[in-house]
Order: sequence, then structure tokens, then C-alpha cells
Amino acid sequence: MAAYRSIYLNDEHLAFRDSVARFVDEQIIPHINQWEEDGGLPSELYQQAAELGLFGIGYPEELGGFEADPFYKVLSTIEISRAGSGGLMANLFTHDIAIPPLILDTQHPLRDSVCTAVLSGQQRAALAITEPSGGSDVANIQTRASRDGDDYVINGSKTFITSGMDADWFTVAVRTGGEGAGGVSLILVPRDAPGFTRTPLKKMGWWCSDTATLYFDDCRVPVANRIGPENAGFPFIMQNFNNERLGLAAQAWGLANAAFEEALEWAQQRKTFGKPIIHHQVIRHKLTDMRARLDAARAYLFEITWLISKNQAKPADLAQLKNHCTDLIEYIAPEAVQILGGAGYMRETKSERIFRETKVLSIGGGTREIMNELAARQQGWL
Repeated sequence: MAAYRSIYLNDEHLAFRDSVARFVDEQIIPHINQWEEDGGLPSELYQQAAELGLFGIGYPEELGGFEADPFYKVLSTIEISRAGSGGLMANLFTHDIAIPPLILDTQHPLRDSVCTAVLSGQQRAALAITEPSGGSDVANIQTRASRDGDDYVINGSKTFITSGMDADWFTVAVRTGGEGAGGVSLILVPRDAPGFTRTPLKKMGWWCSDTATLYFDDCRVPVANRIGPENAGFPFIMQNFNNERLGLAAQAWGLANAAFEEALEWAQQRKTFGKPIIHHQVIRHKLTDMRARLDAARAYLFEITWLISKNQAKPADLAQLKNHCTDLIEYIAPEAVQILGGAGYMRETKSERIFRETKVLSIGGGTREIMNELAARQQGWL
């Protein structure tokens, strides 16, 4: 369990954190290495996570959620990251980037049934934005949906889609109008829609989370499945990105901390030249630098989370936070592997797995370069 308090956290936050920590210790950590090798998670884990309330954080109570400030999500992310698997987070919580637009469309005919099924762990939902031609440039997506009576006919493809093989529902960005952001819509596509196929992708990391390319070949979906008004999908997507970036920042911090904790424990136990390696100055200094950077990043993470809870955070804040925390893990993970030495190169150590997964965090949700550009423009420097 992460041993920290903060002026931002109250007793309810800490009690929730402790309940998640017990779940991680009892239900996840003993099995995560096998799940990584298996390339997926057992179906019962989704129900267990839902019963604990992990899926419903911040969602409407009538859909199976509960009211919660953003610290609950950040704390649960940090605790689950102690297992040392980014794929675990990506797999379990794909719905957090898929259903928020549907939640906001209170008149959508499938809203209640789909969201209730997803938040109870019975079904899964994925977000499909990125295309082979690009990911961060959402305003220029090419996948097109054309009206044909009461249906949309979708043609195009999406790639690098998390849970693309296993999801039951897909929130898909399509072009329904002209060029630019004003021609983008979101459509809810079921996995069995005619003309919709998927192929799996193999990755460097996130082994227990499936990733796929999606193909739409005259895929027919009812017009009623559109989320929100036609050609009004872009604001939904941008709001989604802000939530995703906070989650990625929290995950980066949690995984970096997990790597540090493993390296510290190893340094206290592993002996060279007759003494634990933590007695060597070079190792102590590495660990001290790692801890200092972790503490600074946690303060930054909690400050931005507090601003979000007060509706005072700007997109630039989330962009810069994501970059800061992903820079942190790219520093911590190699240092942890170095301290573990040969053990750090072996499968089933957290540090080995985290080391392989650092780059996906600085790419997903908007690349480091795009985040810097977004922050610079919102600062009014251009």
C-alpha cells in the first residue's frame, strides 16, 4: 500500500484507497504474471472490480455509479498500478474513455442499458479514434459515415484500439460532414454490426490488454446510435482527452512508484562484496533521486486533481501534467532495472514489465510533442 497522506485527502479518500489496496493485494498481484502471459484477464475480475465500485467512480448513481471527486479515480489508479502492469489498467478501465460521451447524451436510446451493463462488469466498451493516417489530429479523421435512410453506412478503419477485440460496444469517431472539427460525429457501434471486423495487434507491452485494428466496410448502424447531434462529436472527444490524460498521468506515477519500491526492496536485500547494495553510495544516491522526483510529481498530480475538482483546471494543465509524469516514469524505470541488474532483465519482475511499457504512456492520449504544442498555444505564446 502506498504510504502517503496529503492535505488534499480526507478520511473517506484514505478508506477507499485502503479497500482498493486490499483488492490489489488479494485478487491481482498473486495472478498478474500469469495474466500477462495469457494475454488477458479472467471474466470474474471485471465483476469483482465492479462490485468494489471501481467501475462506477464518478458516474451517475442510476447507472450503477456513485458520486466521487477525481481523487477517488487517481487513488484507485495508483493502487492498481502497484501490480506493475499498465495492461491491467488499460484492460479493466477502457470504459472510462468510451462511455463518458454516451453518459452525457441523456436522450440516447441505448444509454441506460449499455452503461449499466458496462459499469456492472457484464459488458465492455472501447473508444475508436485513431486511424492508420494519424491519431492526435482528430479534426482530420477519414472514416466516413453516410446517411442511408434510417442507417449510417460507415467506411474506413481505426487502429491501436484498446480492447478492440474484446469490447461489446465501440464509441467510434466518424466524419458525417465536411472537413475539419465541425464535420465529426460519434456513433455507438455494436461488435456484431454487419460490415464490422477486427484483427489483433501484437505489442511491446500491455500484454494482458488486447489491441486491434478495426475495419468498417459498408458497416450499417442505426442513425439512433449517434451520440449527440450530428457533426458535434469533436467537443465530446476533447473533453474525453482531458479525462484520459489525468488517468495516464496517475498511471505513470503509480507505475514509477511501483518500480521504485521494487528497486528499494532489492537494494536492501541483494548483497555484493559482503553487504546489501544500498550500502553503496551510488545506489543510495540513485534511490534518493528517484524518491525526490516521485514526491515532486505526486504533489503536482494532486494539485492538478484538486484544480479539476474545483473546475479550475485548463487543458494545458492536463497536457503538462501528463508530460511531467510520463517523463518521470521514463527516468525511474531504467534506473530501477539498473539497480536490479540481471534480475531487472527477467520476466516477472515489475521493473522489467514497466520498462517495456513506458513509451505507450508518452504516446497514448496525445504524444509528448502534441502535449507541448497544446500547452504552448493555450498559454497564448503564439
